[in-house]
Amino acid sequence: MSSARSGRPPAVHQVLATLGYGDAIGNEVLGITRVLREAGYESEIFVETADPRLEDLTLDYRDLIDASHPDNILIHHFSIGSRASRIAYALPDRMALVYHNITPPEYFVGVHKDLVRFCYSGRRELQAYVDRCDLALGDSEFNRQELARFGFERTGVLPVVPSLTHLEETPDLTLVSEFDDERVNLMFVGRVIPNKRIEDVIRFYHAYRAKYQPRSRLLLVGSWGGFESYLASLHHLIADLRVPDVHLLGHVSNAELTACYDVADLFLSASEHEGFCVPLIEAFSKRVPVVAYAAAAVPATMDGAGVLYESKDPRHVASILHTVLSNPTLEEEIVREQDAALNRLLARDFRGTLLAAIDRVVETPRKPRPRVRDDFWDRFAEWERLEELRLYRPSAYKALPFATGEGSENP
Repeated sequence: MSSARSGRPPAVHQVLATLGYGDAIGNEVLGITRVLREAGYESEIFVETADPRLEDLTLDYRDLIDASHPDNILIHHFSIGSRASRIAYALPDRMALVYHNITPPEYFVGVHKDLVRFCYSGRRELQAYVDRCDLALGDSEFNRQELARFGFERTGVLPVVPSLTHLEETPDLTLVSEFDDERVNLMFVGRVIPNKRIEDVIRFYHAYRAKYQPRSRLLLVGSWGGFESYLASLHHLIADLRVPDVHLLGHVSNAELTACYDVADLFLSASEHEGFCVPLIEAFSKRVPVVAYAAAAVPATMDGAGVLYESKDPRHVASILHTVLSNPTLEEEIVREQDAALNRLLARDFRGTLLAAIDRVVETPRKPRPRVRDDFWDRFAEWERLEELRLYRPSAYKALPFATGEGSENP
């Protein structure tokens, strides 16, 4: 029964490519669902894939076709182009797009050719939603401004209010017990990918160690899956600089991550492209002073706290690290400012902002129904049959007379 006939509010569903466990987007999606259901909205999460720990909370994105209704609202989380995105585009439901940013593809040239293509096509595909969305929301002011540059007329910010409960676990010191000593521990947390500029972090550490503090080490925490060639380049750099005590710890559990923050003396970031950067806030919450490159969303995320730098001269950054770490009074002042920034972030009215955005969509004059090819749904049905064949009868699928790459083409 439609919401219009029943007198109930419209259903507000979410659609996205992948629901991850413990990441910023996944936590936001789950938070949105809680708020919507508490407010009386019917709300489901439709995905292509989900972490096994979250699968019970989701529905297959193809089921969205049956759940669709012109009175409904889709909250479409756009982070890269996907089949789920294209299905959402073709449906008659109203749409609020939430943009989590797509890293510019040039960062991955020569490192991950598939990601170059995905990021390029994703940023290009985003432009197709300018006339499709009733409202476009960035999860930071930086992302909202990027939406405006893409041409979206009605924009806003649905703030990231990170869940920090994963850092409340009992620390597991197994991984870092040897680092809990009198040495200075510099740390960075984030995926080992080129836009994070981990090579710059290594150079800054090398300069700091050589000039100021030989009794120091660098802890690099984050997964490098799919970026083994970039990881190899970091190992080559470490060898060329002959800098010791650089520890690439890879993906860690929440208990291990908590332990890493507990032994860290300073969080150092050189990242050049961030849509928000949750690890900065994690460091704030663990009262670790932050020194970060002033790029993309980082200054807004830090909200006047921590220390920002604009020159990547290793000697300049090393002098900042020394100034912070050699002055306990200054370090305590930095941490107090970070405490205040964290309190401001956690005090944001996420619930009120979300529900106001839903009201804004409902009250906005409806946009024309999206134009899709006449054969779109026929092609989708054909693709669905091929996908079933690929999953359950792979030998028969491989025997089909496809041109190269044709069999996996999206509708």
